[in-house]
Amino acid sequence: MAKTFFRILAKAILGFVGLTLVLVVAFKWLPVPVTATMLMDENGITKDWESLDNIDRNLVDAVIAAEDSRFCEHFGFDAEAIEQAMRENMEGGRIRGGSTISQQTAKNVFLWQGGGFFRKGLEAWFTFWIETIWGKRRIMEVYLNVAETGIGTYGAEAGSQRYFGHSAARLSADEASRMAAALPSPKKRAVKNPGGWLARHGNAIERRIGIVRRDALDACVYN
Repeated sequence: MAKTFFRILAKAILGFVGLTLVLVVAFKWLPVPVTATMLMDENGITKDWESLDNIDRNLVDAVIAAEDSRFCEHFGFDAEAIEQAMRENMEGGRIRGGSTISQQTAKNVFLWQGGGFFRKGLEAWFTFWIETIWGKRRIMEVYLNVAETGIGTYGAEAGSQRYFGHSAARLSADEASRMAAALPSPKKRAVKNPGGWLARHGNAIERRIGIVRRDALDACVYN
């Protein structure tokens, strides 16, 4: 009985590992056709996959500035950001996470939204493999194509067309910063004509774009 159980368990584990590697290797080259988040979106799906060559560098630098300034330094996990998030959350005020762009990409592509230790464990598993197999440039390309950028809207191109009426290939620093500021909560945060804290946050991101470029914090994407 015990041997049968462990034999089934071993086959299940091997099957999961095999499926993981097949999907990760496939999506290193192929566009991600759809995600669980998209399928569960009651507002439908508007998306348009674009190569990173067709997405303005301003948006890449804006999301690094806003979401993950050490994107090029870590291997998927930023211990400093996690510790800082835990401290700030314990002190009260606005709840923030410590997830990197790599972790968000793993979650968006392979998993579902929401928390829980099981899902976070799977997220860590997929993060390790996309860091190992995809590399930083591909992670950024996939992230900017599957991230929710508005109600029923996914990816940089669809978001740029929705908010600004033009391609993501020519986003200004101001436009890119406003998109990046809204990314953590795209259904609630305004991209066009933001006010109050959100407007100030977008302005701060725009100023940090220059720092990202000056200090080559996007070097792993472009070099």
